[in-house]
Amino acid sequence: MSSKILSAATIGLKSEVVEVEVDTISSGLHQFNIVGLPDAAVKESRDRVGAAIRNSQFRSPHQCGRVTVNLAPADLRKEGPVYDLPIALGFLLATKQIEFDHRNKLFLGELSLDGKIRPVKGVLPMAILAKEKGISEIYVPKLNSSEASIIENIKVFPVENLLSLIAHLLGKTILQPAEKTNLEKLFLNEDHPVDMSFIRGQEHAKRAMEIAAAGGHNILLNGPPGSGKTMLAKTMPSILPRLTRNESLEITKIFSVAGQLPKEIALITKRQFRSPHHSASAVSLVGGGTFPRPGEISLSHRGILFLDEFPEFSRAVLENLRQPLEDGIITISRAQGSLEFPARFTLVAAMNPCPCGNATDPEKLCACSPASIIKYQRKISGPILDRIDLHVEVPRIKFEKLQENIAAESSKSIRDRVERARNIQKERFENSKTVTNSEMSSQEIKEFCSLNSVCIELMKNAVSKFYLSARSYYRIIKVARTIADLESSPEIQPAYIAEAIQYRFKTE
Repeated sequence: MSSKILSAATIGLKSEVVEVEVDTISSGLHQFNIVGLPDAAVKESRDRVGAAIRNSQFRSPHQCGRVTVNLAPADLRKEGPVYDLPIALGFLLATKQIEFDHRNKLFLGELSLDGKIRPVKGVLPMAILAKEKGISEIYVPKLNSSEASIIENIKVFPVENLLSLIAHLLGKTILQPAEKTNLEKLFLNEDHPVDMSFIRGQEHAKRAMEIAAAGGHNILLNGPPGSGKTMLAKTMPSILPRLTRNESLEITKIFSVAGQLPKEIALITKRQFRSPHHSASAVSLVGGGTFPRPGEISLSHRGILFLDEFPEFSRAVLENLRQPLEDGIITISRAQGSLEFPARFTLVAAMNPCPCGNATDPEKLCACSPASIIKYQRKISGPILDRIDLHVEVPRIKFEKLQENIAAESSKSIRDRVERARNIQKERFENSKTVTNSEMSSQEIKEFCSLNSVCIELMKNAVSKFYLSARSYYRIIKVARTIADLESSPEIQPAYIAEAIQYRFKTE
């Protein structure tokens, strides 16, 4: 006899329906075969499924003859233990041990040997798939039910073990669907441990951080040790605008697929601040693996990627940032095909001016030779620096500044200005996929960033004097457009161009 149960597979951030077909033959020697491009975790499910069925007081596959499980479509690679539950149900249906209506139902879950159901990765994109395909019921592990329950118009049933699920399917003990998550309440709860008001002095750097937050621009903080570069970077999330619902869903999908979504959280509502160590590998930063998973740059999507000790990162690792810094996506290619993950993050990098850190400090003597300083600074390639819009010098803080009792501006007031600027950009890019000024294409720059004669003359002098690249030219205009938005100015003024230029010339 044969049966068919619906499940799903995740490819990148998307999912596809998988039909779990089970066929049994009672005669002959026992065999349990799984076909349809399964990985090792899927192949091993035969042992987990057999033990879970036996310990749930049903006749196990080992007491039958030949069992064949086909995961269709056969040309789609299957990974992970997500198919344990549908395989078990398919076997019980095929051997007539249970009878239930399996239409319009999708099953996901890993089985433990005693029949309990463990959580799996990628449940959110699978729930979205169920809604798109018109599947009315989805059965997921209890610990995954919160993320699936944010999708409307489908019933999400949290399942603890195989026996309780079978009792529900047979109509003996009815499981209650999970309550839909109140998304409005989730977005209200937001706190930031580090506030801009904690930072003494550094008004120039704070201004640059505000511009970076308003336009989504990348920023490099350069200064001696202890000048507050890391503290400034940690305040960045507190001045960024709140996530929209669509952005939250996209970020939650990334964390779900990566297996990093906390079990008690249904939806990620805060912009992420990711700070990988400088010993991080290229795969951990950009993503990858045999079955590609998102890396740090995708986990920081629509948030902050903070790279402290920037020159200490491997140059080969940093070069992988070129595509996402330019295009906002990362393409991972393997023999089986290519996958794209979103990577529209704001890069905040921090570095010392030299190995000892005192090259730009007027009060401390630098112990580095000119050759070692040049070697240190050359660890970061020109193309990477060219993709960073704001280069900011962060000097040592004077004692007088540290002792001041004057209250510094809070993150809340800065965020209010940033949100007003973002609202202007939202109206500007209403009919396109662009979200912030930093994402503007050349055509959009021509349409929204017209320059008067004085601005053109300023740009001409800057390009000639500092030998700016074409990319730098356009990035200066984008920064000037953001400054104009912060000032609620419809036109780009010469002062805005001048301020944008001063954030670049240090590295040109």
